[in-house]
Amino acid sequence: MQPVKSNQLMINIVLFGPPGAGKGTQSENIITQFGLKHISTGDLFRKHLGEGTTLGKEARSFMDNGKLVPDEVVIGMVEDFLNANTDAKGFIFDGFPRTVAQAEALDGLLEKHNTAIGCMLMLDVPQDELKKRLLERGKTSGRADDQNEEKINVRIQEYTNKTLPVATFYEGQGKTCKIKGVGTIESIFSDISEAIESHIA
Repeated sequence: MQPVKSNQLMINIVLFGPPGAGKGTQSENIITQFGLKHISTGDLFRKHLGEGTTLGKEARSFMDNGKLVPDEVVIGMVEDFLNANTDAKGFIFDGFPRTVAQAEALDGLLEKHNTAIGCMLMLDVPQDELKKRLLERGKTSGRADDQNEEKINVRIQEYTNKTLPVATFYEGQGKTCKIKGVGTIESIFSDISEAIESHIA
């Protein structure tokens, strides 16, 4: 299937990668190279909860009752970010959307802004390599879940289970790009840049 190319000038990318895939490093490279704004739902939650906004209070009411925050609240936070950055060249969505429902809602939101997702980048790294990297990182990161092989396996499996339906959704639009996440940082980024440019050309 040919990639769907957006007619819009904005570059909007969804970036996924399992724990240990080097997503943080490559995310920074993409932001620098293409001048994009970074959207992480974790950052948005911290902002809205910290500032006590209406969306933050709404999210808090669900969280305090041990419930998942509904998609419409999350999308509301994303929309707030888009509205605050109307001059952006585009956005990189880091680990979001996590479900097909969120992906559909994001498509609708971006359509309102006369733009669309250009491509979904998936950093693909063999499981043995991920484990090796995380255990190595655990020596210095201080994170307990980087030091326990059983917990690492659970995290990788959880990522795979959650990401697959979203990847399939974007694949149906011709927008999913698997990037081999093994090699030098520079060579991986070169492949990423090529994939992005092929979807926005």
